[in-house]
Amino acid sequence: MNIFERTGKMALGSRLRLLTSRFTDDAMKIYEMYDVAKFSPKWFPVFFVLSETEEITITEIAKEIGHSQPSVTKIVKEMIKADLINDKLESDDKRRNVVALTDTGKTLAKKMLNEQCVDIDLAVESLLSEANHNLWEAVAEWEFLLEQKSLLKRVQEQKKLRESKDVKIVEYEPKYQSVFKALNEEWISTYFEMEETDYKLLDNPQEYILDKGGKILVALYKDVPLGVCALIKMNDENYDFEMAKMAVSPKAQGKNLGWLLGQAIINSAKELGALKLYLESNTILKPAINLYYKMGFERITGRPTPYRRANIQMELDLKK
Repeated sequence: MNIFERTGKMALGSRLRLLTSRFTDDAMKIYEMYDVAKFSPKWFPVFFVLSETEEITITEIAKEIGHSQPSVTKIVKEMIKADLINDKLESDDKRRNVVALTDTGKTLAKKMLNEQCVDIDLAVESLLSEANHNLWEAVAEWEFLLEQKSLLKRVQEQKKLRESKDVKIVEYEPKYQSVFKALNEEWISTYFEMEETDYKLLDNPQEYILDKGGKILVALYKDVPLGVCALIKMNDENYDFEMAKMAVSPKAQGKNLGWLLGQAIINSAKELGALKLYLESNTILKPAINLYYKMGFERITGRPTPYRRANIQMELDLKK
């Protein structure tokens, strides 16, 4: 079994399936030992729930045991054929289709719970006492942790962290003007229409952004420019700078460029002595809005905007 030593934690799912298979194989032999040879181990969660109640719906069973409704429906049909479940019941609520154990099922439940389950519980307790780690408690802990954040989400985060190491944030140079325009034009044209202010800033960033005291940062992924963002000086008594013209290439999706650009712009604003940072966007851009909230921006209202597409305004208090 040293394959798992070679694969490492990459094969966690395979290792758990192998362990589950071992338990299932033994379970089949255990059922035979207690003269329940035709009982399938996969039926037990449904069977146990039914043993605790007079009648219940398939939806309620699915919720109770954490299975999908189609999965429970399939199991129930198999158990009906085995004469363990009766689905031809009249409920007090005519809208509810309920199922319950047959007399055969009830007799079997009494026997299993009084004999087989008692012996299995003691056997598992014995196994736990021999182990250095309590598998039962560990499984419960892992279930809780994965409910808070799935393995998929955790792998996505690690992927971002790894790929972030190949990202460099650099100052704007004239050679990046075409990229600055192209990346912004791409996302704006996808959802909206380019406006006069867009063309002014994107065609002449030196004149309308840099010469007025602003900044433009470029995100390089493996030395390829795939993201841009501007810090624009504002003539406003409430705001020093606006974070604007953030654009990331679809090729860089999932590589954390937006977050890294945003953090770099925020740090630049602080270095320039800004107390508040302003931005405006559109709520149709959900990933972007979520990113701004994650950065600490809060929604505000009431400031005039030169963009027809802007329907949300936000600010970040840099003093916090």
